[in-house]
Amino acid sequence: MNRLASAYSPYLLQHKDNPVDWWEWSEEAFAEARRRDVPVLLSVGYAACHWCHVMAHESFEDDETAALINQYTVPIKVDREERPDVDAVYMEATQAMTGQGGWPMTVFATPTGEPFFCGTYFPKPHFQRLIAAVAEAWATKREDAIAQGRNVVEALTGGALAPGHPLDAKQLDTAASTFRRDYDETNKGFGGAPKFPPSMGLEFLLRHHARTGDPDSRKMVAETCAAMARGGMYDQLGGGFARYAVDATWTVPHFEKMLYDNALLLRVYLHLWRATGDALALRVARETAEFLVRDLRTPEGGFASALDADTDGVEGLTYAWTPAQLVETLGDTDGTWAAALLGVTSDGTFEHGTSVLQLRQDPDDADRWATLRGRLLTARDARPQPARDDKVVAAWNGLAIAALAEFGELTSDRTYVDAAARAADLLLELHLVDGRLRRTSRDGRVGPHAGVLEDHGDVAEGLLVLHQVTGEARWLESAGELLETALTRFADGSGGFYDTADDAETLIRRPQDPTDNATPSGSSAVAGALLTYAALTASIRHREAAEAALEKMAPVAERFARFAGWACAVGEAAVAGPLQVAVVGSGADADELRAVAWRGTAPGTVVVAGEPDADGVPLLADRPLVGGEPAAYVCRGFVCDRPTTDPATLVDQVR
Repeated sequence: MNRLASAYSPYLLQHKDNPVDWWEWSEEAFAEARRRDVPVLLSVGYAACHWCHVMAHESFEDDETAALINQYTVPIKVDREERPDVDAVYMEATQAMTGQGGWPMTVFATPTGEPFFCGTYFPKPHFQRLIAAVAEAWATKREDAIAQGRNVVEALTGGALAPGHPLDAKQLDTAASTFRRDYDETNKGFGGAPKFPPSMGLEFLLRHHARTGDPDSRKMVAETCAAMARGGMYDQLGGGFARYAVDATWTVPHFEKMLYDNALLLRVYLHLWRATGDALALRVARETAEFLVRDLRTPEGGFASALDADTDGVEGLTYAWTPAQLVETLGDTDGTWAAALLGVTSDGTFEHGTSVLQLRQDPDDADRWATLRGRLLTARDARPQPARDDKVVAAWNGLAIAALAEFGELTSDRTYVDAAARAADLLLELHLVDGRLRRTSRDGRVGPHAGVLEDHGDVAEGLLVLHQVTGEARWLESAGELLETALTRFADGSGGFYDTADDAETLIRRPQDPTDNATPSGSSAVAGALLTYAALTASIRHREAAEAALEKMAPVAERFARFAGWACAVGEAAVAGPLQVAVVGSGADADELRAVAWRGTAPGTVVVAGEPDADGVPLLADRPLVGGEPAAYVCRGFVCDRPTTDPATLVDQVR
């Protein structure tokens, strides 16, 4: 009996008609394995995952394979986006056993949850042989399997993260050198294929350049952002980025479009434009913001998790073109011109003679391209479209709130601030249940799973940006409550944080991963929010908690900087102060001071504008007008320079 028909997760619902007798993750499933005296097959993935779909089609929809699974295991299906805690502990085991990881993740475990064989995608014939081999081992060499599982758990289970050292300017300079060493001078970005968008590392390098003036740091950001934006990983018609490029040249993407990637990259391109005035960066930031609001916003005002990699079971079907299709859509002259501009060739750059659209150089006729882009997008919209995973994940919405609110502020487009505020209202009204944050919601119904550390850090980050942009005290208050939960429920007792709360479900170990991967780790997200909150409120307790968390992440930053990008970015803010800018007053002069303050590039600067002594806004307290005129106060640690009414003076102070 397949038990997924009433599941909450879109990913689990994709498997509700499989002949596999799936269970959701539950104690009942493990009890069934103990009753039947068989191992558990744990299959972990997510709705937009291409290879998850491939394995589902080959194996989980196949009667013969399903019969083997049902006979010899209790199969459990997990949405990694709903249960990042389950994903984390078994991914750690998979990486320890195999040296690599990914999704779908395939784990055979004892009825008490200890993993004894791990892998990722298996083709159907291999998977069938594997199930038979596991069944044979369970019947004849069970003690070996149990011992293997016990050994893995013992190896993974340890205490809290060891104490580190301050993440100071010297360590941050070392981290920048690591990025420089790994930089791909030819194709841009870091490392070889596949290439993932290094959004948090780019944010760190922008901040490093702001502090040091290091030209290499800014060069790596500008060149990598240009390469990503001009290649096939960026959607040249609809805006937004795919998950990663399968090659080293940013040409062919893995087509799923994730909320978290686009939120993080929107902020990077926005900050690059702020620092350099780069027109390409501003265009990409604007188109990515438009993509988020147009294609990922849900009717309730939140943002959906992802668009699928596949359309009707074919990867990239919606996005790839042939020269003939361009001519059919645009006519001979415009179609031929567009093919040359977009790198669409008769041989193709993707599969089956199709090409992914690239824009390696600016068009010689911008108006013509704008018109043709609109026509191509209209034609593409008439094609079958990828499915959307419409669950609202708290952490990723927090990232989107921060990015959209800041974009709206820096471009003077309050539409995006309003979109961010609506999403924040959804999180606070729906995801907060009895004072505790839930991980997901869908169709206006909150999910059952508790929020993890990254949810608290990223949502707090978004609320703190909203507080700065709007001057509303309620966002600051709510961020403080989330951070209080992090400090009291997630702390490890020695300055670090666990990824799950102290009252969360007990797994084979309590996850604690300080590394930044596709998103900021929970630890670095909370450290950043604590630092910003301290800057906005003068809370020494929150400042010290941020510094202690950064100390725990310093060894990762020192040795593996590419996996500590957000931690390093937060470290730059801590070294810089961060600056606190209060703009008091109203009218055109106050607006000009506010705009100058927001264009400042000092790492982690906080800015609040409003009337003096506004209720619930600590940064505006005891900061009066100067001679009856609007003024800006630039402070560090709430020790302030002389206030200024002159925008030119403020430019120098916030640089």
